[in-house]
Amino acid sequence: INRQYSRKFLVAILTMTTQGVTLAQLHELTVTETAKALHDGQFTAVELVKNTLARIDKYEHLNAFISIDREGSLVAARAVDEARENGMPLGPLAGVPLVIKDNINTANLPTTAGTPALENFQASAHAPVVQRLVDAGAIIIAKTNMHELAMGITSDNTHFGRVANAYDSGRFSGGSSGGTGTAIGARLISGGLGSDTGGSVRIPSALNGIAGLRPTIGNYPRAGIVPISSTRDTAGPMARTIDDLILLDNVITGYDQPIEKYELKSVRLGLPSELFWSDLEVETRLMTEGLLEKLRAAGANITIVPIEGLVKIAANATESVAYEAKRELARYLQEFNTGISLADLADQIASSDVRSFLGARLSGEEPVYAEAYREMMEIQRPALQGAYRAAFANYELDALIFPTTPLPARSFSETEELALNGRTVPTFPTYVRNTAPATIAGLPGITVPIGLTSEGLPVGIALDGPPFSDRKLLAIGLSIEALVTRLPPPN
Repeated sequence: INRQYSRKFLVAILTMTTQGVTLAQLHELTVTETAKALHDGQFTAVELVKNTLARIDKYEHLNAFISIDREGSLVAARAVDEARENGMPLGPLAGVPLVIKDNINTANLPTTAGTPALENFQASAHAPVVQRLVDAGAIIIAKTNMHELAMGITSDNTHFGRVANAYDSGRFSGGSSGGTGTAIGARLISGGLGSDTGGSVRIPSALNGIAGLRPTIGNYPRAGIVPISSTRDTAGPMARTIDDLILLDNVITGYDQPIEKYELKSVRLGLPSELFWSDLEVETRLMTEGLLEKLRAAGANITIVPIEGLVKIAANATESVAYEAKRELARYLQEFNTGISLADLADQIASSDVRSFLGARLSGEEPVYAEAYREMMEIQRPALQGAYRAAFANYELDALIFPTTPLPARSFSETEELALNGRTVPTFPTYVRNTAPATIAGLPGITVPIGLTSEGLPVGIALDGPPFSDRKLLAIGLSIEALVTRLPPPN
């Protein structure tokens, strides 16, 4: 183990209660429960990895994975078992299999970013965010499928195949971290990493009934991740519980203090009335408003909060992302010796939505987009950051609260347009409407699963907070989690 962990951090993990489990029940354990049970010797890491691989094979039709490290995972598991048998110190994730979105570099598996041009590219080293998980003992068992180049929210990938939703294989998983969301929601794995630019951790988390964290921009190392936007890109943990997010976040950030539930009688939450709570699907509205009533009954102070200019600025942000993508992708391709040019990458884009949006923007000079980018970075983004600061300060808020997505997952026939409240609306902007704005300002956010609709589809509630309030958001998330019933596994 290359990193040192404080006794308090390890004790917090190892005092988690776990009941004796059979091998047939391993897939139901969370990350924290798995780490505890492995440390206690309830089963071996080899048994867990074999069980996980068998479950991945059984649910192959969900198409959650692009590559799987079968032999390497078993080798790593044997090393963990031998270390435990010999009384050697173990990290907080020792023997826990995790999955990584396939736009984050790993040394044991290729990094394709879900696009044909990078199908055979393999990095020589883990991205730092992955290395920290490995240093804590985690086993990187697979790379997950995703929306091509992380440029979409359905994970309907033309080249590697569409990712099915964990709760209904006829619906999309959300994106762009759809494979990680489906793998965890379907109980194929207990946790993993996605990446989030405009909602790509939180959208698939919400649609697959799991929890997700988008950290404050810059809080996680961003090297070794196939980029879209240096302004907004970040890796983020995805898992079934907030406790799991806390454990993964502690390992990645180096924090070693446990997080306690936030006293709801002390919490002040804002309802951003403009945009976030309008035009919701009926059951999503009923379920999220029902949660607000539970929070009020528990003593939370909830108030309506306007955020000036948010709608206009969020709508103008997309083109600025496209402008950054050209610059950042070229840098990544060269830095990691992929042998692929930007033109090669653009020519081989397989998914029609990604090609139509990004393909032309990766070639030639784009003075129009350059001017839009300058306006975004010098005028609109600072204005939005100021509006958020004013909202948090003037209303003395701990966080903003809203539905993670305006509706649950829809069918694969609705990846471009869908019907919502009697109108036909475009799919992409509808799903990112609530998650994207705070990413422009670099704010942290979480999503917590709160229940299933009458059709058995997950719904999530989201919190955005001031910069570097990540741990407070997780503490509030623990308290919200305690108000709702943990989602059952998919049928």
